[in-house]
Amino acid sequence: MKELRYLNKYFAKYKTRLILGILITIGAKIFALFTPRLIGRSVDIVEKGYKQQISAEVFRSELILNISYLLGAALIAGAFTFLMRQTIINVSRFVEFDLKNEIYEQYQRLSLGFYKANRTGDLMSRISEDVGKVRMYFGPAIMYSMNMITLFIVALIYMFNQAPVLTLYTVIPLPVLSVAIYFLSKAIHEKSTIVQQYLAKLSTFTQESFSGISVIKAYNIEGPTNSAFETLSEEQRQKQIDLAKIRALFFPLMILLIGVSNLIVIYVGGKQYINGQIDSIGTIAEFIIYVNMLTWPVTAIGWVTSLVQEAEASQKRINEFLKEDPEIKDLSSEITPIEGHIEFRNVSFTYPDTNITALNGLSFKLRKGETLAIIGKTGSGKSTVLDLIGRLYDIEKGKILVDGKPIKELHLKTLRESIGYVPQDAFLFSESIKENIKFGLLDASEEDVIQAAKRAEVHENIINFNDGYNTILGERGITLSGGQKQRVSIARAIIKNPNILLLDDCLSAVDTETEENILNNLEEVTLGKTTIIVSHRISSVKNADQIIVLDHGKVIQKGKHEQLINIDGYYQELYKKQLSEKEIS
Repeated sequence: MKELRYLNKYFAKYKTRLILGILITIGAKIFALFTPRLIGRSVDIVEKGYKQQISAEVFRSELILNISYLLGAALIAGAFTFLMRQTIINVSRFVEFDLKNEIYEQYQRLSLGFYKANRTGDLMSRISEDVGKVRMYFGPAIMYSMNMITLFIVALIYMFNQAPVLTLYTVIPLPVLSVAIYFLSKAIHEKSTIVQQYLAKLSTFTQESFSGISVIKAYNIEGPTNSAFETLSEEQRQKQIDLAKIRALFFPLMILLIGVSNLIVIYVGGKQYINGQIDSIGTIAEFIIYVNMLTWPVTAIGWVTSLVQEAEASQKRINEFLKEDPEIKDLSSEITPIEGHIEFRNVSFTYPDTNITALNGLSFKLRKGETLAIIGKTGSGKSTVLDLIGRLYDIEKGKILVDGKPIKELHLKTLRESIGYVPQDAFLFSESIKENIKFGLLDASEEDVIQAAKRAEVHENIINFNDGYNTILGERGITLSGGQKQRVSIARAIIKNPNILLLDDCLSAVDTETEENILNNLEEVTLGKTTIIVSHRISSVKNADQIIVLDHGKVIQKGKHEQLINIDGYYQELYKKQLSEKEIS
């Protein structure tokens, strides 16, 4: 129960509803327990009528009155049961809603390193399947526990008052049933945990397959992928069958012990009636109903135990993520506007998950409104510079200053709101093109969206679609070409009108003419804004105020375009190579 203590705050939050639900549950069971007594009394009335101890008129009136009481009690018990489910089960849905939101918010807070260490399918499984198990703990487990306690206490009091010896014989099989169900439930819990794990694996596999469907088709590996899926599905099916076999013992065992209890009641009760130890045969009928009513609560002990065990196992998995501290923490509550002065002082950074050193003593200074271009070979640390400015990671050596302050001392939300970021891998959501652009500025007008698209040179492409800006994109923007995705991503960044604009090789998939048009448009957009352009193309960086060339995280060249093309080194070699390629093309 240690892991479930985390949920105590929800008990406090919904205590009024839960207390009301518990009171209604008690009321429902009390009225439900009128049924055996009224049926027993009805049997006694029939017995008296048969023996002609009462007149036909009295017999009829008493029986009708008793049946009326029986119907009334049943209706009231039914109404209370309905209200009971509406209160307690509804609370479980509220908790499910709150917990899912809490997990999702935690997912949003956690740093990039967390997502590199955990698979998407596992994240989805914890927020769906595991939360569902926790909901069963808050709803059915509480409801049936109260049912069991109330019914057991009240019924045993009634039974002992009428026939103490018969009551003792009647309850003999119940502990046996409870213990058997407990061990059965424990086995179900173990099998259920394994099923959950395989379900997470299956979810991860299918999610990755759907996301990478273009790669699967391009490499013609549908067959091996299907085989791998079938193998995993077969393993998961076998685990489900193992669980089903254990669960199949549940109801036969319960019916067997109900039958044994009924036989005991009939045999012992019959002997007591014959010996005059029981006044009426209606008591035996009443006890048979009590036995059937008590069997489910006793059975529920094991079932509820199983629910609690499953909930604890699921909550343990949930707590692993809820208790995960974000690597990137907001250390400041002071909200001050970001101007855009950026300085790296001897910055070194090693990725914690791979131990790859991306930057090694990097230094540069960028004033507000200036443009810095970063160029270099793949893996030289270009994209890492942009990640560090957005505080997607924290450095271990050196200093990053924004407006003269250490970046850690800035309000994190304010910092990121001041940045427009176009990543190398343009990610688009499965929404309309308009909504994807507005993601940069949620309250942007139609005119703002169109203007941003025009500056990104994607407006003409969009209006040629059947639904224009309302065109719904496939997952990860698969509907669009690589160049169109990049340009929509650029539009999303510039509509934000940020003070800092970070462009990570975002023109690699567009032709040179479109690139030139975008760069010309960006000159107007970036006026007065601090801009950093990462690229492999000289044409994209030649107009920057300063250019740095990185190699293994170090600056090997620095200057302006006119200076660097006249100095032997990587920049000059790349310039000549791309110039010759352009002439050839």
